[in-house]
Amino acid sequence: MNANKIVLAYSGGLDTSVILKWLAEEYQCPVVAYAADVGQHEDWDAVRAKGLATGAEKVIISDLREEFVCDYIFPAFRANAIYEGSYLLGTSLARPLIAKEQVRIAEQEGADAVSHGATGKGNDQVRFELTYLALNPKLQIIAPWRIWTLNSRTKLMEFAEKHGIPVPTTKKSPYSSDENLLHISFEGGILEDPWNEPEESMFKLSVSPENAPNQPTYIEMDFEQGSPVAIDGKRLSPVELLSKLNKLGGENGIGRLDMVENRFVGIKSRGVYETPGGTILRAAHRDLETITLDREVLRLRDSLVPEYSKLIYNGFWFSPERLLLQQIMDESQKPVNGTVRLKLYKGNCIPVGRKSANSLYSEAHATFEADQVYNQADAGGFIRLNAMRLQIQALNRK
Repeated sequence: MNANKIVLAYSGGLDTSVILKWLAEEYQCPVVAYAADVGQHEDWDAVRAKGLATGAEKVIISDLREEFVCDYIFPAFRANAIYEGSYLLGTSLARPLIAKEQVRIAEQEGADAVSHGATGKGNDQVRFELTYLALNPKLQIIAPWRIWTLNSRTKLMEFAEKHGIPVPTTKKSPYSSDENLLHISFEGGILEDPWNEPEESMFKLSVSPENAPNQPTYIEMDFEQGSPVAIDGKRLSPVELLSKLNKLGGENGIGRLDMVENRFVGIKSRGVYETPGGTILRAAHRDLETITLDREVLRLRDSLVPEYSKLIYNGFWFSPERLLLQQIMDESQKPVNGTVRLKLYKGNCIPVGRKSANSLYSEAHATFEADQVYNQADAGGFIRLNAMRLQIQALNRK
């Protein structure tokens, strides 16, 4: 392929620093280094300086935090998205946003190619490239890990040393990690053996449940049409709200997950996640739905959650089917307004109270005391009609 200008998704780490230099040499064209701020803790001045020193024509850093929470995290949580029963999709939700901004920058800068540092074994290559192709199929896609010969960390280090690319001299974490406002993930190192327990020193966002406070923390969360808007009566911006939940969850040892998941490419992968705020948010949201959603609406919506979640995990955020499902999910959320009270204690997030002006819960109907609204004798006919097919089967067996 020939390229006139390339926009690289750049983090400033070893891999993308080597890729930046490699692209400039291999394609003999300007390379724009683009970094996305989705809430990771990063020295952006250092990232900019390193990108320019490594040969980037320009370094662009986009603050995507508010868009990430408003347009990606909250819509997914309105749908109760969860992959394989456990994973709250922290990385999966960030990738389409990062790639969307990369396409915008490529168009703005007059670039005809985009590049990323994802390997050929993982999910991220799919998520990046499905987004590129969905939004601007005319852009060339360069995936160095699938075409170059630098196929080991040793070779990357040798290339960096040869080209004067600064490499940290401090001991590097043995884990591959991805961090954003929703979570932090860990893979590799001792985690590649699924029998090994994660080391406590690895965790960054949460204390261990054993070391969490001995007294519970109570909070109240307000929702409007399925999205959180306030904590303890104080309205917060989406980024402020999720950051507050991350702090509260982390302090109480909430949100740790250790699982083996099925990657889209067909490989099983062991990952450890910290998602403190997201864990609280999902528990509160589901609890509020128990009093605000009709039984059959809830059942139908829940039947769609696995497919919706799989689409996000596999990189189809911009697909017509995900957009259609989002409309269904959001329509179901119109009555999900109210407040949930939660008890946070040593790794547990326990809903202990809920109220809503849209509540479908009727104490008059549910009471065990005498009532004037329900005739218990009606239950007999209800049971007999529901048993009709069972009775007929039983008679046929005789």
